[in-house]
Amino acid sequence: MIERQRSTTTEPRALQVAPPPVLLLASEPQSAKAARLFVSDFIAHHTPDASRDHIDAVALVTCELVTNSMRYESDPDDPVRLLIDTDGARTRVEVHDPLGRHPRLRPISVERDRGRGLLILDALCSGRWGVGNLPWGKSIWAEVSAV
Repeated sequence: MIERQRSTTTEPRALQVAPPPVLLLASEPQSAKAARLFVSDFIAHHTPDASRDHIDAVALVTCELVTNSMRYESDPDDPVRLLIDTDGARTRVEVHDPLGRHPRLRPISVERDRGRGLLILDALCSGRWGVGNLPWGKSIWAEVSAV
């Protein structure tokens, strides 16, 4: 007599897929929100012990980098690439765009209604942000400490 073997698992398991470290964004206003959600999900998945304050700071830095890139550095048809890397000590965000012109930190002015993004970046990531050249444009990056 042939005896059937019984399976030890009763239900199939869903494959848990990690969010990728790269997101391509269209140069449009909704992309800043998509970028915030992307980095929040990425950090929550890869560093589940990250504090809400850390996630919020990274989301704000990301929003400023993406908005700055779209507002000043991209044509409407140019995509912007967002990269993220995180561990227990810090989260690094990079935004790549096709124009090589580097942003510049301006003095605080109550007369301008724009131009404060790099001031926010400098306040949240003092000494831990910069701009680099790429063969087809530039990369602006920032690291947010988890401490």
